[in-house]
Amino acid sequence: MSTLIQVDARKRITLGSLAHHTQYIATEQSDGSVLLEPAVVMTATERAFLADETLSAALARVNATPQNRRTRQRSRASEAA
Repeated sequence: MSTLIQVDARKRITLGSLAHHTQYIATEQSDGSVLLEPAVVMTATERAFLADETLSAALARVNATPQNRRTRQRSRASEAA
């Protein structure tokens, strides 16, 4: 399906009903066309965690058996003061 999209005076476009995601990576192709790919932003820490097979496997084991999860008490700064 093709849809004509107008560029406004500030060189912006509105995707309207074509937008099914909230963030995109825009890549300009050599022929001048623009490719929009859905994107997910993550921190460097998240990327490192996902790249670590040992940590990912441990998380998968925990998620497979939620009844074995343990909660921890968080300290509250206001109570300590």
